[in-house]
Amino acid sequence: MTDPQIERKLIEIMRIINESDRPVGARIIADELRNRGYNLGERAVRYHLRILDERGFTEKHGYTGRSITLKGKEELEEALIGDRLDFVITRIEDLIYRTDYDPVTKQGNVIVNVSYVDKDDFEKTADLMRSAVNYSISPRVGIFEEDSEDIFVPPGKVGIATVCSITFDGILLRHGIPVKPNFGGILSVENNEPVVFKDLISYRGTSIDPIKIFLMRQSTSVTGLLQSGSGTILANMRSIPQSAAGDARLLFQQLHESDIGGLLAIDNESGNVLGAPVDIGMSGIVVSVGVNALAVVEEYGIDVTTRPVSTIMDYGTMKTL
Repeated sequence: MTDPQIERKLIEIMRIINESDRPVGARIIADELRNRGYNLGERAVRYHLRILDERGFTEKHGYTGRSITLKGKEELEEALIGDRLDFVITRIEDLIYRTDYDPVTKQGNVIVNVSYVDKDDFEKTADLMRSAVNYSISPRVGIFEEDSEDIFVPPGKVGIATVCSITFDGILLRHGIPVKPNFGGILSVENNEPVVFKDLISYRGTSIDPIKIFLMRQSTSVTGLLQSGSGTILANMRSIPQSAAGDARLLFQQLHESDIGGLLAIDNESGNVLGAPVDIGMSGIVVSVGVNALAVVEEYGIDVTTRPVSTIMDYGTMKTL
């Protein structure tokens, strides 16, 4: 039996191969693994691919690359569910640690989500994203073509990187404020004011990012919000020590001056914030998420594939859409 760390890498490699509509080579896999937080070179990827070939999970197509087999798809669906339960939060904590954006100097890395749309849909997607920027984190995005050396982009697609709200956790931590990601959820908004979470999923105890789950369920109504001021958006909640709430407010103000926004509430009282439970002695911070701008695109019927909390990116390289 291979050790759990190798098993996790094997699963991620199978996911990358499964997400492509053509055979994938070791170089592309290694590049995408780096985007997902794995430091694995081509040689190491080939070693892992041999294991997958031996298990019958992948099939080699000469020098073209690998495709996933039916057996591999079944394994990808079922494998290591118990072991993966804490994988999402572990990956998030790693990206939080690697975030070093400084709101004073306006330099450094932020965490980004990466979404993919068909090239033919990009212009309409960009227009819709601009309309929903107030319910996102930042007007800045990264745009990547399929030949990008930075982020793997499937053929015929355009990659769009949006600032992820988990960036706030990294910035809070870097400024000495202990922070714990708690929940992702669907937040009801009335008259342009946040009201209450309609549904919540804990970041601990799920093998899929909570925001991705709600995206898959198509649970939002950002379009309704844009039209009438009432609807539902994606948001998440983290908790910090109650004594740090004042410092956190100041930090969010500095971030706002860097075009990084999205703060919806900071609750100093124990109990709950917008319906999300908060432990005694802690304050809950609720922020909207970066992929709300992509949720409205899906609501208009455009096919979007999104990977929340995907990788880190230099904020200075991102441009206003």
